[in-house]
Parts: sequence; structure tokens; C-alpha cells
Amino acid sequence: MTDKAYFSHETAVIDQGCSIGKGSRIWHFSHIMSGCVIGEHCNIGQNVVVSPEVVLGNNVKVQNNVSIYTGVICEDDVFLGPSMVFTNVVNPRSAVNRRGQYVRTLVRKGASIGANATIVCGHEIGAFAFIGAGAVVTKEVPAYALVVGNPARQTGWMSEYGHRLHFDEEGLATCPESGEIYRLRDKRVEKLTRDQTAE
Repeated sequence: MTDKAYFSHETAVIDQGCSIGKGSRIWHFSHIMSGCVIGEHCNIGQNVVVSPEVVLGNNVKVQNNVSIYTGVICEDDVFLGPSMVFTNVVNPRSAVNRRGQYVRTLVRKGASIGANATIVCGHEIGAFAFIGAGAVVTKEVPAYALVVGNPARQTGWMSEYGHRLHFDEEGLATCPESGEIYRLRDKRVEKLTRDQTAE
């Protein structure tokens, strides 16, 4: 179809029954399966599989060689790095059919998952969390958290612009790029509004 509102490379396979938002781009050898939903202005790299019932929000960037399996939901502005891995069954066995037992994984708005990271299913990645390259995530990740290693452990906090936050004695930190101010309280980080910073 020449009137479609998204771009797909001629080698991409787009199954009937999927929903793809306007301005999205799908590149070489990727497979978009029936029943998935891809939002507007997404970029789906080379050799990517998007399985049935997967939901990608707007402006999601999926780098090369990523398989997004049934059970995964990514909110707006999520970044999925090259060759990162999702799972969707906790105890897979080749001889045991576990279709219908897929476990949900939710990646909140603005989160970034680095190259070759693995996300074990059934966990939530908080908004604007930053998963380091090669990390293996086996539990919930708080919003704005920086986690690295295998198993992944939290080593700090990140701003919405992807900079490490350094909190002062009052629990405040400023993003060096945006100038936005964050507050650490009770092991949780929040971005302060203009009204809050003026107090």
C-alpha cells in the first residue's frame, strides 16, 4: 500500500491485524506480527520481532536484533538497545507447552535498556530508569534508578536527560543538561515542578 502512514522497508514482514501509528519506521528483515500495537513515530531497527499483543507507545526506539515477546508493554519514549532480550516465561521447557502462561513485563515512560541487557519477565521497569549494557534484571526497577551488572543492582539515579544525579545533604540534585531539579526522599526520586523549586 502506498497510502500507509508509516514506512516499512521492502524486506520487512508486516502481518495483517497489527496496528502501526503514523510516522513510524520499520527497517530491514523485521517482523511485525498480528495483534501487536505500535504507536506513532517509533523506529524499529533491523532484524526486530514484535510479537502478538505487544504494545509499544509513541516514540519508542528499538535497536537492531531485539525480540519483543507477547506480554511486553512499553510506554512512550522507551529506548531498547541493540540485542537486548525480553523473556516471557519464568520456567520454559521445550517439551512443555506454556502458551497462555506468558508473564507481563511493563517498561514505563522514558526508560532506557542498554545493549545486550536481559529483562526477566514479570517485572516493572520504572519511568526514566536506566538499565546498563549487559545487565540482567531480576526484580523491579524504581523510577529514575540506574542499575548495572548480573544480577542487576542499583548503583545510582539518572535524570530524564540520562545524566547521573548527585544529591546534596538536602536530597536535591540538578541535571547538568536540563537544569531540572530532582529530590531523593525515602529511597525514591521525583522531578520537582517549578512551583516546588520556588518554595
